[in-house]
Amino acid sequence: MTDPTLVAGLPEAPALALARTWVAEAQRIAVLTGAGVSAESGVPTFRDALDGHWSRYDPQQLATEQGFRADPDLVWGWYRQRRERVALARPNAGHRALADFAQRHPGRLTLITQNVDGLHQQAGSPEVLALHGALNANRWLDEHAPGCSESGQSPDQAALTSAAAGGVPRCAGCGRLVRPGVVWFGEPLPETVLRTAERAAQRCDLMLVVGTAGAVHPAAGLVLLAHSAGARVLVLNPQPTDLDPLATLRLVSGSALGLPALLDGL
Repeated sequence: MTDPTLVAGLPEAPALALARTWVAEAQRIAVLTGAGVSAESGVPTFRDALDGHWSRYDPQQLATEQGFRADPDLVWGWYRQRRERVALARPNAGHRALADFAQRHPGRLTLITQNVDGLHQQAGSPEVLALHGALNANRWLDEHAPGCSESGQSPDQAALTSAAAGGVPRCAGCGRLVRPGVVWFGEPLPETVLRTAERAAQRCDLMLVVGTAGAVHPAAGLVLLAHSAGARVLVLNPQPTDLDPLATLRLVSGSALGLPALLDGL
């Protein structure tokens, strides 16, 4: 493995050329993306979105089960606004570069994301592993009441009340609450998604880390898994990250410019 202390000092063009060589050589590539990729499409990070009216609220009120149970109308108002803002965003050149590479090389790239906005999927990336769920998805909060006519239905299939009027969506049969399909603070990641991501990290030749500060676990632990298994770790980010000590090479760039430069033509 190349010494990261030597590679880090290379000029940008040689470093990029080296990184492209690694991409071309790799048989299995795992990619971990974070909020920085979405930010380049105009999607604010979670804390950046706490502006205006929402700046007076603690994240514990807006992104935990306890906060939702205490004030469902408040939390749904927050997520409704987030959905409206995300609906205006479009995939950027970084999203498209990953999708195009995956389509050119079926089965070779596994895309793991911490983002909940669905922009990777919109760009055409197949089988995206969304660690933190999906902003536009709905889930039931609790079990249906016994005998409910909507039992066994998903929130999108079941008849709901309140939602059409801008209120909190509820089961029309028993009043069961619907919640956003994201992972809230204190909740485990979806087990199947996490296990699949861990296997991809352990088996990859190259781990590409894009647009994440590496401060959120267990997502950041995937990079340690890849590093421990002997994979090269390529960090692409305009700012220093917590994962830089694991990097074999670091490219100082945003994703919308850096990913096309790295992947196009390969």
